[in-house]
Amino acid sequence: MALPININELMAGSIVESERIEFKKGWNPESVIHAISAFANDINNLGGGYIILGVEEKDGKPILPPSGISLNEIEKIQKELLNLCHLIKPNYFPVAEPIDFLGKKIFIIWVPGGQNIPYQAPISLSGKLGYAYYIRRFSSTVKAKNEEIKEFISYAGKIPFDDRIHHNSDIHDLKLVLIQEFLKEIGSELFETSSKINFVDLCKQMRIVDGPKEYLKPVNAGLLFFNDNPQKFIPYSQIEIVEFKTDESGDKLSEKIFKGPIQSQLREALSYLKNSVLKEYVEKVPDKAEAIRYFNYPFIAIEEALANSLYHRDYEIREPVEVRISQDKIEILSYPGPDRSITQEDIKEYRFVSRRYRNRRIGEFFKELKITEGRCTGIPKILNAMKQNKSPKPIFRTNEDRTFFIVELPINKKALIEETPQKTPQKTPQKTTELEEKILKIIIADSSITRELIAEKLRISPETVKEYLEKLKSKNLIKREGGRKQGVWVVTTHEKGQQ
Repeated sequence: MALPININELMAGSIVESERIEFKKGWNPESVIHAISAFANDINNLGGGYIILGVEEKDGKPILPPSGISLNEIEKIQKELLNLCHLIKPNYFPVAEPIDFLGKKIFIIWVPGGQNIPYQAPISLSGKLGYAYYIRRFSSTVKAKNEEIKEFISYAGKIPFDDRIHHNSDIHDLKLVLIQEFLKEIGSELFETSSKINFVDLCKQMRIVDGPKEYLKPVNAGLLFFNDNPQKFIPYSQIEIVEFKTDESGDKLSEKIFKGPIQSQLREALSYLKNSVLKEYVEKVPDKAEAIRYFNYPFIAIEEALANSLYHRDYEIREPVEVRISQDKIEILSYPGPDRSITQEDIKEYRFVSRRYRNRRIGEFFKELKITEGRCTGIPKILNAMKQNKSPKPIFRTNEDRTFFIVELPINKKALIEETPQKTPQKTPQKTTELEEKILKIIIADSSITRELIAEKLRISPETVKEYLEKLKSKNLIKREGGRKQGVWVVTTHEKGQQ
């Protein structure tokens, strides 16, 4: 049975955080049952973890090449593992697979977060010490303290939405072609056998179905990734991009809606933003061969903010993820806001460390597709991308009730003013600023242009244009002839300005 993950990347810790992997040189049944129980309890809702036998570790990293496990011992482990799992209360059965890796046999036990938490395991296999709850604390398996037991017992029965069965769907709503595309992209060995094995078995191995044999149904994460139209089952699981524009007839907006599997809609939305919204600017520096290049918005910041909105949103709230594009900023709106363990002060200081994650399976799939990285990396990536682009800092907003979350990415200040190749007046009666010169160039090229169109060309607000037009009037550099709608601008000469 092949695992639906790239083994090389798993061993490298590039798609699964180190605290979700436990390396063991050999078979220690008591230690293994404790680790299985801990990963199944998944107190931080990270998606469980992996126990890898036949690999020693140092400082949380595997020592390679692996020491390996003999075929005889693997057969013994497989038999004992089944009996061990019957000792867990309630019973829990992980996915286990022997793997050839770097010329050695290793044994991988995949332990997804359980559906029936909390789980208990015997303290000793002698059966004399009773049972205990085990959890993962950083990279170790430990007995849960009383307050931790109370915490995850309070979550009992609260299965994350993306891991729940969708009762109004059928297993054939999961599309083999989309599953195979995913497995091929992540480099899973399961891709090679996906067209040969029974489809139900394939879905079980990927943990995208659940329930008894007579009532096997897709889980919500399976529908979101592996159905052509998940919006049929999960309304408004989509991205909407709204662009606000201003012209002489007033405010206008255009809207684009992206549907389909969430990994596809994310990539299509990002492609649209990259090709239609992002602009690169080149600023030549005197006495330097290399010019300064920057964008109105850094793509990495948009990519990270949008991916995280799909990861952390609540799919039971019938609202899309909305991207709002205005003259001076991009806002990404999702519902609801961050966990209450993150305070308003934390948000202002860019400290986003949550105890629990809303959609553990979506997070797993995104990491395997390299759409997102590990925990707590999204905000630092956004901050760094904005800083590298010389953009203002991002702004994160929510309300006291945490009903929404907005990521605001302000436009690069230099990108507000677009260079124009128009001729400037030969003489001006008074000294003008750079922005005033740009407004004069635009008026010379089109004397009937409106204040709103000037704002659009220069990518600044109409109010700012109004302020600078008044300054130009006060300097006798321009005047308005006729009404606001039918009139025209007149650029006066230096001599007229002096009269």
